Amino acid sequence: MGFFELSSYSSKSSVTALKWLGFVAAIWVQAISGNNYTFSNYSDALKSLMNLTQLELNNLSVAKDVGKAFGLLAGFASDKLPTWVILLIGSVEGLVGYGAQWLVVSETIKPLPYWQMCIFLCMGGNSTTWMNTAVLVTCIRNFRRNRGPVSGILKGYVGLSTAIFTDVCAALFSDDAASFLVMLAVVPFAVCLVAAVFLRESPPASTSSEEKEETQFFWVFNAVAVVVALYLLAYDFIPSPSAVLSEAFSAILMVLLASPLGVPVYIYFKNRSRPGSDVEGQVGENTEPLLLAAVTEGEDKAAVAVEEEVVVVEVKRGQPLIGEEHTIVEALKTIDFWVLFVSFLCGVGTGLAVQNNMGQIGLALGYTDVSIFVSLISIWGFFGRIVSGTVSEYFIK
Repeated sequence: MGFFELSSYSSKSSVTALKWLGFVAAIWVQAISGNNYTFSNYSDALKSLMNLTQLELNNLSVAKDVGKAFGLLAGFASDKLPTWVILLIGSVEGLVGYGAQWLVVSETIKPLPYWQMCIFLCMGGNSTTWMNTAVLVTCIRNFRRNRGPVSGILKGYVGLSTAIFTDVCAALFSDDAASFLVMLAVVPFAVCLVAAVFLRESPPASTSSEEKEETQFFWVFNAVAVVVALYLLAYDFIPSPSAVLSEAFSAILMVLLASPLGVPVYIYFKNRSRPGSDVEGQVGENTEPLLLAAVTEGEDKAAVAVEEEVVVVEVKRGQPLIGEEHTIVEALKTIDFWVLFVSFLCGVGTGLAVQNNMGQIGLALGYTDVSIFVSLISIWGFFGRIVSGTVSEYFIK
């Protein structure tokens, strides 16, 4: 993406619609990629079937979390491999990792040796890092001037994903651990295959008007996400919902998750209704985003369309600044990266310790169904993630 020429505007309508369709696919991936936080929903079944002590069960959860520590591999791969390959790696790894756990919990096979279960849980934990990396890296490159909202929305849906899996399983399968693991294995695999078709790198906004339009659409996505979160929260507080109500809840939830498709559909028909895009109004309106896009891609030269001519600007690339795109190698050379990495390990470690043992904590307190606690943690975590993305973008700008 080193040269931007006037011919690139000829298919602007379809390209823009496809970019937003890719973002919707990214939301779906994130909405099913929080399976790493659902261990409490089936940990008791593993404990009883494998006759584990509490310490052995805790070590299984550690093996799952160790898989996330290898997420750096996905980061390196994101600089070399296309998005669809990264998604495919994550989905296959999750299918194998959670599929093996389902075989054990459903008693389709005899319990595997403890060390093998550790490997499969590690694979399941690592699978989400490939999905998250593919989605975040691609969408941040596609929406360079709205990185905060992009990050907040996508990470917010990761938070909601635990509640989505938990509530749907409770509604349709009465919290059956084997059915829950089937969902964790099959649903992410299927969604990633769909996302692999539509999610790809696209040219970022090239004018200030496009940036403003992007910001408006992100408010729409934020609003839809909040509605989904409140809907899940309301269902959690319904005492003993009937089978009909549970099925209706699941159907409406699927509609809500599909509703973001309205944005790319609206953009496509809106642009089609205006034949012959106003190229002259777009060219020269604001060339800074074009130049920034080329610079942050790491090109030595950037070509910017100005008044129907292509002007080549020599760019000397140095160390990227905060807010610019870094390769994983460049990030590893900065102190900021390692400070954030260590703080992430410390902060996430304490949170996961609670989430992984939520099932045991609930049972110890006398609750037979601990799924509501897992769902509530997920929903409130969503609000923290989505607010942080919006607020950070405001202060960065």
